Amino acid sequence: MTASKKGTELEPKEEDSLRLRADKGDIGVIALSSFKEMGNKINAHIKAGRKITDENKTYLIPINETRFSNGEAKTRLPKSVRGREIFILCDVGNYSCTYNMCGYENHKSPDDHFQDLKRVISAICGKAVSLTVVMPLVYASRQDKRKGRESLDCAIALQELERMGVDRIVTFDIHDSRVQNAVPLISFDNLYATYQIVTQILEDEKEVAIHNENLVIISPDAGGMDRALYYKSVLDADVSFFYKRRDTNRICNGGNPIVAHEFVGQPVRDKNILIVDDMIGSGQSIIDIMRELKAQGAKKIFVAVTFSLFTLGTKIFDECYKEGLFDKIYSTNLTYLSPELKNVEWFKEVDMAESLAKIIDRLYHNRSIKPFVNATEALTKQIRQLREKS
Repeated sequence: MTASKKGTELEPKEEDSLRLRADKGDIGVIALSSFKEMGNKINAHIKAGRKITDENKTYLIPINETRFSNGEAKTRLPKSVRGREIFILCDVGNYSCTYNMCGYENHKSPDDHFQDLKRVISAICGKAVSLTVVMPLVYASRQDKRKGRESLDCAIALQELERMGVDRIVTFDIHDSRVQNAVPLISFDNLYATYQIVTQILEDEKEVAIHNENLVIISPDAGGMDRALYYKSVLDADVSFFYKRRDTNRICNGGNPIVAHEFVGQPVRDKNILIVDDMIGSGQSIIDIMRELKAQGAKKIFVAVTFSLFTLGTKIFDECYKEGLFDKIYSTNLTYLSPELKNVEWFKEVDMAESLAKIIDRLYHNRSIKPFVNATEALTKQIRQLREKS
């Protein structure tokens, strides 16, 4: 989330680069099978930022992931990583990864991906100078607090990584940032993709974004108001939210089912709407909200999320788009996006590979990643310039 020119952000000062390399080895990027495609893109961006033209030069460290016929697995590093700064890339939401078990094809669950992550850390054996886990979608992030007699999966997982020697965790738009209190002795960076998402919206829908008097930012629930207020601070638009009324007497798919979405805010008739959230799960809540907004006379409806899971598929969104319920959904590729999703007319992928490459290189050179934490100033300046030209 930085407004500087492409190709310059990765270039450290020459004296700093020489000083740092005298103290430690270079970057080593380990992309697990869940994040292989993104790993290749990140490697290319790091090389481009450092002006490396040698095709044989790579920052990717190969790993051998073996799966036995009974479902057990192991990970092996063909080469030593001693003395290197290691960054492990893992996408626990990638359901496209499969393995054979007792003659059946299994799709990897978040549990499988997290176990693969621990195997890599174990194979490194503490030989790296430092160990950073880049996990945009935090494992078990929705199980971040205890209600009654239930597990605290996210806190336990983070503490396990800490005990295994992880020095830093880099994630995006975590469900509840307070979960980092479980690991107070290691660095925990919770970043946002707001700059990239808003920049893409400005490119596609400039007139909607810069005319803030006709734009309303909507949070699907009260818990996401901080996110909505951040978008408001950038776009200088009005903000409203929905309150989820749940049936506390029933459990469905692991939670209390939503009875209704109650709208709290100003009238939205003839207004353009930007719904902002951390993720789309099944998508039913977003659809219910879009129907309610359309019933109240909303004009165009856009959705901006960090993660798109679409756990029930995209067919229902195809139907809603044809029905005219919404105009476009903007989402990053920080978790797996199916080929079908990438090709639909109503979906826009926001590529985060270059930003991740810059984050990795900045961390290696001990440079601040503040621009990726808060991009308010850069976005405000960009929007102001667009308004002056319009």
